[in-house]
Amino acid sequence: MITIALDAMGGDHAPRAEVEGAVLAARQYGVRVVLVGIESKIRAELNRHSHRGLSIEVVNATEVITMEDSPSHAFRKKRDSSVHVGAKMVRDGKADALVSAGNTGAVMAIARFVLGQLPSVDRPALAAAFPTAKGNPAVLLDVGANVDSKPEQLEQFAIMGEIYYRTIFGTRRPRVAILSIGEEEMKGNELTREASNRLKQTGLNFTGNVEGKDFFKGNVDVIVCDGFIGNIVLKISEGLVEHVGGMLKKALKSSVSAKVGYVLSRHAFDEFRKKIDYSEYGGVPLLGVRGITVIGHGRSNSNAIKNAIRVAGELCRAKVNEKIEQELSAVGAGVRV
Repeated sequence: MITIALDAMGGDHAPRAEVEGAVLAARQYGVRVVLVGIESKIRAELNRHSHRGLSIEVVNATEVITMEDSPSHAFRKKRDSSVHVGAKMVRDGKADALVSAGNTGAVMAIARFVLGQLPSVDRPALAAAFPTAKGNPAVLLDVGANVDSKPEQLEQFAIMGEIYYRTIFGTRRPRVAILSIGEEEMKGNELTREASNRLKQTGLNFTGNVEGKDFFKGNVDVIVCDGFIGNIVLKISEGLVEHVGGMLKKALKSSVSAKVGYVLSRHAFDEFRKKIDYSEYGGVPLLGVRGITVIGHGRSNSNAIKNAIRVAGELCRAKVNEKIEQELSAVGAGVRV
């Protein structure tokens, strides 16, 4: 049975969302979930749910990392935090994966230094899934783990992202592209052009450049960029989804005739909202560290937590870290820095 160490104190709605998500995941996916955090608070929340027969345990951690804590302070000063304790469980073989909806920078720092990186990986990368017009999701990486990437690191991101896409979404030969300012080969900066040259030499299904305006069309599966750019794309996309959803709902309710239309189209609207709902994707994996680590949105609800646990379990079962190490070693991608 796959064991997931869940930071029960990390998200904005902790521990309520975490506990409910753990119960849902244990019941639906048959995984063992260890809730890590302040035991009294976790057990009080757990008692609100029917969990008899489910494989759910509680491990105490006396400290909580807040969203205001800097990654360095969280790593050095809060050694008994729920993230630290969960990461140590993965490191020591007591859990197969760590899931947290807490402070992203702190979770990344702790995962990197407690778990360590895979031998062939220069820099870990965060891989975020986005809905597209064709229905197939697109994965963008890096979305914030690195702010000054080198061409060889983008090559590694592409390989790790392609493996992740195959594992989670089942596409045998995902299409890989580089995010740039134009589709033409000569477009872009030195980083994208050099990375493109490197990716042509790999066995990946590399299709060249993709522009920002084509990001959501669904013509490519894995999109690679520097973490600084990727994080901006992620935040703009999140804001745009909220804005469009709000405008659409307001427009549908703005008149009597529109209200009738709203009632009739509510099912379609709910389907639209589900397709763009971040909680359906669960969380963002930090690819390249020794233990599976999935980081959820700070606003994660119980459905997002449940799906983050699902993603972590799927990555464990697929032995994604072993595949990343094998394929990076085989192509000799990257130069250790």
